[in-house]
Amino acid sequence: MPDLTLDQVEAIAREGHAHQKDKTGRPYLEHVQAVADGVRKRGGSDEQIAAAWLHDTIEDDVLSREWLTTAALPEHVKDLVDALTKRPDESDESYTRRILATPGARLIKEADLAHNADPARLALLDEPTRTRLGEKYARLRRLLGLQEPSGSRDGASP
Repeated sequence: MPDLTLDQVEAIAREGHAHQKDKTGRPYLEHVQAVADGVRKRGGSDEQIAAAWLHDTIEDDVLSREWLTTAALPEHVKDLVDALTKRPDESDESYTRRILATPGARLIKEADLAHNADPARLALLDEPTRTRLGEKYARLRRLLGLQEPSGSRDGASP
């Protein structure tokens, strides 16, 4: 069986996230699209872009781990999605070590964090949530050895 094309992976992600909303009530697909676009803008490979489309599918119960294991995807895409999937009760240190140990995963997480921490996106949240998430994203950036964003934006909606 041939591997799924990038367009097919995008369609799977779009279908799976179609009815989800983010913390502000915006379509969650805006985030997934922004991460895929961010990976593309950062020079990511087609495999990294495919993983970006799928980066939240397991964590958000859109797709199962079993689906990922048996999907017609290159092993590297599966490894990237697995690395980016935070486990229940997993520490940030363990999570970021796995990302750093998986070639190509850090670039995807960088695009994810850039969109999550977009000031326009965070501004839509109440102050306590904005502060908590801003601190969370800054901590993950530090653990991954990423510089703070320089005001660039990858999209808009939590």
